[in-house]
Amino acid sequence: MPSKKLTIPSGLVVAAALVAVATLAIYPLKAIAPTVSLSVVYLPAVLVIAAYWGLALGLLTSLACAAAFNFFHLPPVGQFTIADPRNWVALAAFVLVAVVVSAMAELARGRAVEAARRRQEADLAAALARELLAGERTEAALRTTARRVAEALGLPSAAIELGAGESPAAGERQLALALSEPSGERLGTLHVPRDTPAETLERLRAQVAPALAALIAVALRRDAAVAEAVETAALRRSNELGTALLRAVSHDLRTPLTAIVTAGHALGSSSLSDEEREQLSGAVVEEGQRLAVLIDKLFDLSRLQAGRLEPQRETVSIEEVLLAAQEGLPGADGRIQLTVDPQTPALMADAAQLERAFANLIENALRYAAGQPVRVSARLVGGRVVVRVSDHGPGIPEREQQRVFEPFYRGASTRRVPGSGLGLAIARGFAEANGGTIAVESLPGQGTSLVVSFPAAPAPAPPAPPAEAKS
Repeated sequence: MPSKKLTIPSGLVVAAALVAVATLAIYPLKAIAPTVSLSVVYLPAVLVIAAYWGLALGLLTSLACAAAFNFFHLPPVGQFTIADPRNWVALAAFVLVAVVVSAMAELARGRAVEAARRRQEADLAAALARELLAGERTEAALRTTARRVAEALGLPSAAIELGAGESPAAGERQLALALSEPSGERLGTLHVPRDTPAETLERLRAQVAPALAALIAVALRRDAAVAEAVETAALRRSNELGTALLRAVSHDLRTPLTAIVTAGHALGSSSLSDEEREQLSGAVVEEGQRLAVLIDKLFDLSRLQAGRLEPQRETVSIEEVLLAAQEGLPGADGRIQLTVDPQTPALMADAAQLERAFANLIENALRYAAGQPVRVSARLVGGRVVVRVSDHGPGIPEREQQRVFEPFYRGASTRRVPGSGLGLAIARGFAEANGGTIAVESLPGQGTSLVVSFPAAPAPAPPAPPAEAKS
């Protein structure tokens, strides 16, 4: 394949060398063949020059070969004259054959150049397709795409901008090539240097720009389809969440409301004894508190999902937080074994949010502890404060351990236990809002540990030494 690096001076040098070699090669051949028939020895030189440097230099090489053959080998030798008229015919035939060979070589050269160009354009189109359609958003991929165009065409720079407007980058030093769909809709603009060679500019207009416009059109449609799919998925997820919310709320709200309404009607009866009236009154209060807790959880979840719960950070004692969470749980007395390592440092966090997070974790553990105590421990591990809430319940299968933090999710092993499915989701939200993480450690039939980890607050700086009194 012809190389772009071949120049006319190098062609002249090679042509002279090949003519000289062919001229010298004829001398030993005279002993086995008539001199007049040895002109064919020059044809490879003509073919090589025409194939690599073009028709013009090939014709010039043909004339040089004819002159050398005449001067060195046709009598009278050493002169540019021909004594035998038959040698004129032989020389003319050689020149004619050399011209035909040059023309055929030029035709093959042109086809090779065109094939190389088309292969280069195909490689460029494939590279541009990978850049624009590989998953990255179209706008983000345009810079790399423009660089590939510049590298493929030997340009110092190139830029691609979306939209039909003229870019301020298109000034005196740049040309703007429209990237349009077949319908005429303009998708963007390709900017190249104004001194781009005419041949390269024609390739850009005829080949590169249409292919680039088609790829950008596909990429933009891909972006729109992805955005639509994301929006559809978000709507579907929102619908699923709404359905789960209605299902959970309809069940968990109906139970306490039914109990309250039933007890309220019964309280109006004149035949109730004081003890029965007191029991019904207690049931109303208990179910009302249960309803209030559920509503608080729903509010917490909605604020967490909306990102409207910015923590008010301050130095917090994890022991005080855990004690407050324990005290806020009715019926938890005697069922919680709390252990806090004295070396556990303070946290920089929102005490109220942590209290609600641990209250949900402990309440969840109590629900599945099957009447056995729940162990809560806190200690410093590798620069982080780690709190473990452990129960002796049925455990959580591995396939469900990540889903238990989803709102309203109830695993197959937990559906028989009353609950809204909100506690763990709220606990994780509050923990993560305060820089913590939460994980599950569980084996079926051996209980569950919920492990919460927070970065410890930095140790306070030592007080400065008192200044010495002036004498």
